[in-house]
Amino acid sequence: MGNVILTIIGGGGFRVPLVHAALLADDQPGRVEELHLFDTDPARLRAVATVCAEQSAAHPRPLRLSTHTDLAEALRGADVVFSAIRVGGLAARAHDEAIPLRHGIIGQETVGAGGIAYALRTIPVARRIARIIRQVAPEAWVINFTNPAGVVTEALQPELGDRVIGICDSPVGLGRRAARAAGVDLERAEPDYVGLNHLGWLRGIRVDGRDVLPSLLADAERVESFEEGRLFGAPWLRTLGALPNEYLHHYYFTRETLAADVSAPRTRAEVIIDQQRDFYGAPDPAAAGALARWEHTRLARERTYMATNREASGSFERDESDLQGGGYDQVALAIVHAIAHDRPARLILNTANGSRLDELDPDAVIEAPCLVDGAGVHPLPIDPLPAYAVGLVTEVKAVERMTLAAAESGSRRGAWLAMACHPLVDSVRVAREVLDDLLDVEPDLDYLR
Repeated sequence: MGNVILTIIGGGGFRVPLVHAALLADDQPGRVEELHLFDTDPARLRAVATVCAEQSAAHPRPLRLSTHTDLAEALRGADVVFSAIRVGGLAARAHDEAIPLRHGIIGQETVGAGGIAYALRTIPVARRIARIIRQVAPEAWVINFTNPAGVVTEALQPELGDRVIGICDSPVGLGRRAARAAGVDLERAEPDYVGLNHLGWLRGIRVDGRDVLPSLLADAERVESFEEGRLFGAPWLRTLGALPNEYLHHYYFTRETLAADVSAPRTRAEVIIDQQRDFYGAPDPAAAGALARWEHTRLARERTYMATNREASGSFERDESDLQGGGYDQVALAIVHAIAHDRPARLILNTANGSRLDELDPDAVIEAPCLVDGAGVHPLPIDPLPAYAVGLVTEVKAVERMTLAAAESGSRRGAWLAMACHPLVDSVRVAREVLDDLLDVEPDLDYLR
């Protein structure tokens, strides 16, 4: 594969300029030279394209960038497709967060009842998009950013097979922060990470065959010097002998997180809606200065990330180093180079389990290390799930499967079953009430009968 053509589905999304900046900064041979942005919202698409144009203005090798509202047109010639859609937009996310909270359970966009609603809205649309990709760009590799990333990737596999890869920036950020605290170079480290998307654990950091995680966990000052250490606390992390993904805070500190969410004046979605209004809601979001407005909004968004969880754990601020890019955009870029130009990379990805975890069947998508090269994606062997992870992983995967079945059949009862079986939903009656309330306000769930 020569110079790569990339299509982003959801090209008007707020984080697209992070990807564009990473592509511009890429100086390796065979870089992406052509970028197609597709979105169903022309105004958002124009605003993001303006930011990208300002990013390119002073660059010696700008990308050929085009915008599209016709998906088939945007996909023609694509070697790689990034899928980053939000069905229902931030308005639906606001319902996903606020309605569960009104019923006394966790309200979060990818976790619990809100995550199930997000998946139910997204799966039918994602599958329609996958069928168009298969028709128009059958040789393209599809990198799924769309949340909930694990279950959406699993929904795409029947259409796209092993050419779809799910990615998330949470394991990358966790690995980077832990390696920095341990005083090792992440480029030389091999993270031992396992679980599902937003439900995983860093069990080791191996450097030249030596695991440096135990010594990090033994030093309370060092382990609480970074975000996950502050969230969970050194005593619990030493008890686990691992570093959990930040989203596990909802499971391990449910009461505290729920209390912080209930007492917060606004949900996370409402905060983001207000923040992004400064960018998308400007009189002319495509006017000069769009890049500065976007960067101001981005920093505000990063500073308030998981704010209520941090409030529940001691009200700490995020480190400045965690406000920069270098997350999922860099993972995606590494995948592109690995596959297109056979530059092997070891990455934590969402792919089919195969025979790696005995507790799950081969088609179940898990989040774990893989080797990516010119021949594709090769899941790496992993140790068995630790005892503390087995119950949560199998229970949440069962809920994901119920959600997939409900989306496939359009079954309202199936959606209720999925919601009632989630470990963060503590009442069958509440599950039904939350689902009914979501169905009343979210038209993208009207297909559930």
